[in-house]
Amino acid sequence: MMQHPGFLTSLLGFLLVLGPLVFLHELGHYLVGRWCGVKADVFSIGFGKELVGWTDKRGTRWKLSLLPLGGYVQFAGDMSPTSKPSAEWLALPAEERNRTFQAKRLWQRALIVLAGPVTNLLVALVILSGFTLAYGKLVVPPVVGVIQPGSVAQAAGMKVGDRIVSLRGAGVDTFMDVKLAVAQHPGEPLDVVVERGGQRLPLRAVAGVKTESDRFGNVQKIGFMGIGPASVQVVRVGPLEAVADGARQVRSIVDMMVTGIVQIVSGQREVKELGGPIKIAKFSGEQLVSGWQPFVFFVALISINLGFINLLPIPVLDGGHLAFYLAEAVRRRPVSARGQEWAFRAGLALVVVLMVVVTVNDVASLDLVRSAGRLLGAKGFGG
Repeated sequence: MMQHPGFLTSLLGFLLVLGPLVFLHELGHYLVGRWCGVKADVFSIGFGKELVGWTDKRGTRWKLSLLPLGGYVQFAGDMSPTSKPSAEWLALPAEERNRTFQAKRLWQRALIVLAGPVTNLLVALVILSGFTLAYGKLVVPPVVGVIQPGSVAQAAGMKVGDRIVSLRGAGVDTFMDVKLAVAQHPGEPLDVVVERGGQRLPLRAVAGVKTESDRFGNVQKIGFMGIGPASVQVVRVGPLEAVADGARQVRSIVDMMVTGIVQIVSGQREVKELGGPIKIAKFSGEQLVSGWQPFVFFVALISINLGFINLLPIPVLDGGHLAFYLAEAVRRRPVSARGQEWAFRAGLALVVVLMVVVTVNDVASLDLVRSAGRLLGAKGFGG
């Protein structure tokens, strides 16, 4: 029987996930900005009308705004979205102008912009490293211990005791690497190389396809080979090794995101798999009722998403600003104001289109919409 956390639980979960992560993202910008000597005029969680706020002794307005779908730090100088200095900035006294974002050196501006996404990645690293330190590191060598009869692995000639050394041209270190790589490529060639009796043997295999559903009714299509590991161990580790394992997990999750984007762009996966705020709220509620550990892991996953997405070279995102700074460093002069303006417009249009797509996907995934569709079909309104 499918379970549903309910609207209020989903809303609470959404706020508990996104609120702190947005705050920490913007705090990264703010703290590095202060370190570089830049004054912040506004620190806002959310957009639109201010709900509550206060002004600190440095003159920064801290506020909570109506739409909790992000946030921003507005640095002194009334910076435009393309980071162009305004006429008011040019008229400021030299001492005051030196405390503005535009007055700082290129490397300082880049650090300030980079600080937000990096903070999100560090938050995820702390969470994942903390889990490893508290519960131990999972050690699962990529050695085959079980082969299901009639499976893809059996058809490919795989045997118990084989050590998988590479898959799809990439080396593997653990059985989890194998599982994740296969799961991401349902129905695709795997190009497996195994080590058997001291020799490396290439095996031809195509990942099987199966559909899995959890207790909340979330369905996903994944690849499988029909194998199991030979051994599983949980090993206690110290802080340094826990951080190293956390970093490996962060890298693995980022690799999965890159693979997913490439597959959607190339048509291997459907665009409807993209999700937005509504789907995040839905999953937040589901993880919240599943227990604190799944919920905290989900926070780490969303934090990595925020960091990764903000690093994409789209002009309205942090990555877009960094791309301009890179161009400025190479060309030894800034991109023209007109070039920045057109790039900003194109980036904004792309973000708006993506938001429309993910919102349509989110709404279409709701049970209410599916139920309405079935009702209309039953009444003969279908095409």
